[in-house]
Amino acid sequence: MRLLYHPDKKHISLAGVLYALGDPVRLEIVRRLALEGEQCCADFDIAIAKSTMSNHFKILRESGVVLTRKEGTLHINMLRKDDLDALFPGLLDAVLRSVKPLSVCSSSQKTASQQVL
Repeated sequence: MRLLYHPDKKHISLAGVLYALGDPVRLEIVRRLALEGEQCCADFDIAIAKSTMSNHFKILRESGVVLTRKEGTLHINMLRKDDLDALFPGLLDAVLRSVKPLSVCSSSQKTASQQVL
């Protein structure tokens, strides 16, 4: 089994975190992890290729924004909020206050009014 790379807290850089947060899809992942807590990769029903979604999780993980653990075949993700708050006080809260939900979801998550149209 291949181990997933996670940087130690002391190796998390501001530039890496800002890069990871600089994409709308990754911001949506972070927003949902902050609101809903731990989630597996499959819980994110965003209308992009699976390989692209995997790359977004890799960038978030390798920058130190999320922690991913394996449970069987699932990858469970959690936000490294405590580490990020200790290193960059107020950054994550400021980002989360300013981000709006991403409206790029697959058709299975459309609201009832959208499905009628």
